[in-house]
Amino acid sequence: MFKILRTDSENTQFLELVDQLNSDLAVRDGQDRVFYNQFNKLDAIKHVIIVFEDKIPAGCGAIKEFSADTMEVKRMFTPLQFRSRGIASLVLAELEKWALELGYTKCTLETGKRQPEAIALYKKNGYKIIPNYAQYIGIENSVCFLKELDNRKNSDIK
Repeated sequence: MFKILRTDSENTQFLELVDQLNSDLAVRDGQDRVFYNQFNKLDAIKHVIIVFEDKIPAGCGAIKEFSADTMEVKRMFTPLQFRSRGIASLVLAELEKWALELGYTKCTLETGKRQPEAIALYKKNGYKIIPNYAQYIGIENSVCFLKELDNRKNSDIK
């Protein structure tokens, strides 16, 4: 059974998962990590989701404001032993729900071409590939996504 926690980027369990994420990305991205690290600072992140299984952190993700109507999904990670169990989709759904509650209507994100499982996750969850935005314009390894959030899924309208 999974437990969902809403927290912030100062949560020590989130920081431990981010350390694991950074280690994984260092291997996948090699020298490109230097470029990406500058956009992954945690001080601007106020909305973090951690999913637990039997009190063990099993996945995380975060959102931060990108524009007046859009949140950017950041720091998505599921440790290897918890993968292929729907945890990342659960984290993503909870982040989208929280974004809607905060008044945002879209989520955007960037991931790397060397992360095929992440690309598959986002496509499976309704994200559409868009032209690279902002700092990712012209970056060969980057793939950017956007999803229009559906408020009807989170309302009591029948």
